[in-house]
Amino acid sequence: MNTELKNAVKATDKDAQYDTSAKRLLGQKSILAHILVKTVDEFKGMNPKDVVNCIEGTPHISTVPVEPGLTNAASEKNGERLVGFNTENEEINEGLVRFDIVFYVRMKDGLSQIIINVEAQKDEPTGYEILNRAIFYVSRLISSQKERDFENSSYDDIKRVYSIWVCMNMDESSMSHVHLTKEDLIGSYQWKGNLDLLNIIMLGLAKNLPEHDETYELHRLLGALLSKELTIDEKLNIIGNEYDIPIEENFRKDVSVMCNLSQGIKEDGIAIGEAGLIMKMYKNGFTAEQIASATDKDIEEVKAIIAGKEPALA
Repeated sequence: MNTELKNAVKATDKDAQYDTSAKRLLGQKSILAHILVKTVDEFKGMNPKDVVNCIEGTPHISTVPVEPGLTNAASEKNGERLVGFNTENEEINEGLVRFDIVFYVRMKDGLSQIIINVEAQKDEPTGYEILNRAIFYVSRLISSQKERDFENSSYDDIKRVYSIWVCMNMDESSMSHVHLTKEDLIGSYQWKGNLDLLNIIMLGLAKNLPEHDETYELHRLLGALLSKELTIDEKLNIIGNEYDIPIEENFRKDVSVMCNLSQGIKEDGIAIGEAGLIMKMYKNGFTAEQIASATDKDIEEVKAIIAGKEPALA
């Protein structure tokens, strides 16, 4: 494998590790509670610390498949058939697209539940339009409830769902609520049913961290949490002091890992660029000595990159 390819593979691996750490941090109940307070009407105005208690169980992170027929899994207990999210057989289902984070929330009445899905996107995709993907995800959250949350034709038992998309590196900070509406074309008959079952929240994080005010409160929290520019101490200061979020050891460790990976990704990108420049100069007739002088690199390192014997990344 040539040097540039090795460097690219290493960078990709670090990108994957960074994504995993980001999802784990987003999946912390204290962070999810802040998201719920700003996106779900019933929780608006509540103290996020009180909302934490409404999040049931442990959120599923990158374990539940999106694909039809694979989201749910059935089991038996005391002769009773139970259906829940499919979090098993990860090896069998390897390579499948999975929800980043999915969990149930108990509403303030103590009885009803809603289903929340949170997705993290580093950039707006170029291969498809992101809202179309969000519509597919929220539709799966509705359709997969059959046999898990309701049986047969008990459609009145469908739970309300939210698919919340956190999109980084956007041109501006934004938040949109995409949902069903009714438009009367002829007459005004009041059809029975719940138009609020399906909800998509598109949350755009600008590249620059906004000031801490009520409008951009959630944007600043998530922007700091997912930033590749802030140091560990800067992140923890914003999260702990500005938002009064308890910094437990596991949380601190994930923030540290993500910061280290972020720095590694930057260094990898620089190394990949340098290796590409060296190879381009070599192919254009420059000697190793000339390249070393022009790039301020050690001659042996330049020769190794040209020979493809060792990666430029440590």
